[in-house]
Amino acid sequence: MYKHIFFIASVLLLSACGATKPEPYEKDVSPENREKYSGAEGMEQYQKDQSYIMNKELADKCASAKMELLIAESEENIKEMEKQKEIIEDTCV
Repeated sequence: MYKHIFFIASVLLLSACGATKPEPYEKDVSPENREKYSGAEGMEQYQKDQSYIMNKELADKCASAKMELLIAESEENIKEMEKQKEIIEDTCV
């Protein structure tokens, strides 16, 4: 009798554990705002997200430096022009 109860309880417990398995990552959230990753698939997505964020930051810095360069050229600010050209060389691909 106890064997049957133990067996049924074990089956229910194991099936409940599988039902509460978390998603590998938050698929409905943008890469910049994801906070939860789970398992191998989650870690793979974490690496992809970090790469995406890094590339986006570089692209944003590049665009900003190009705008600042245009402003510096219009103001004929040689020092600022050189600074922005260095940033462009470092961040623009």
